[in-house]
Amino acid sequence: MIVVAGEALIDLVPQGAGALVDLLPRLGGGPYNTAVALGRLGSPTAFCSRVSDDAFGEALLGGLREADVDVSHVQRGAEPTTLAVATIGPDGSAGFSFYVEGTADRLFSAADGLPDATKAVSFGTCSLVLEPGATAYEELMRSAAARGVFTALDPNIRAVLIPDPDAYRARFKSWLPSVSLLKLSQEDAEWLGGTPREWLASGPGAVVITRGGDGLTVFTRDGQELSVPGEPVEVVDTIGAGDTVNAALLHGLAARDALSPAALTELDPDDWARLLRFAARAAAITCSRAGAEPPYASELGGL
Repeated sequence: MIVVAGEALIDLVPQGAGALVDLLPRLGGGPYNTAVALGRLGSPTAFCSRVSDDAFGEALLGGLREADVDVSHVQRGAEPTTLAVATIGPDGSAGFSFYVEGTADRLFSAADGLPDATKAVSFGTCSLVLEPGATAYEELMRSAAARGVFTALDPNIRAVLIPDPDAYRARFKSWLPSVSLLKLSQEDAEWLGGTPREWLASGPGAVVITRGGDGLTVFTRDGQELSVPGEPVEVVDTIGAGDTVNAALLHGLAARDALSPAALTELDPDDWARLLRFAARAAAITCSRAGAEPPYASELGGL
């Protein structure tokens, strides 16, 4: 089982030009999108988070159940659901403003740990920024890695939520010894500073960088560097594209029985090329739809 740990929220997405044009609520949050995408691809998946008892929270749980994601480890709370208001640029790129004060997901507690069948756990986005939940997720990451569980990290930087960038960058570096696979966008890499080789030296077995329509590049601890182009698509918006990449990578690694730190380092260039192309196809389908709507396995070719 792959466990995805992190926030679930509601994206308010404009349906036309202008910030307030027909805002449509969409189920979202980076970890949430990753869990739904994994479920749609057919990977046994569980979601680990704290979700509100309000109507938005019920809808979020409904979306997970519809994707066959196990929600038995989701904590519940009376606090409201986090809201993210999207703005869509001319090229389909998305920016967000957040309403996070006193919301349920940031009060997550790691006391329950992970399901016994966990083979991998994925972390990222707002959940690693907003306290006190951020510390709880961090503790979960470190404890999972200490047990030999495969860990994936997508920082998915939301700079508006980070009051002290230097402190966050230092914290990010402290996570790397507990990370098996680091995936991030080119923009995130530039914001964080450092290089893939520097990050690899701190712990991860591989670093995957997404470059929008230009494709994906993987750097591995044994010196491999391989790129694949993006899939041509008419972009509606990019919401959830990076989260879909996360899911596609984890799904593909599971299919290769490579969800372990040791097995990750044994993948050859052909393995990586097929895996990255699969992730690029999956992300392109997500970009062709409004909001975070990742593809089902039936919409993709084989791995």
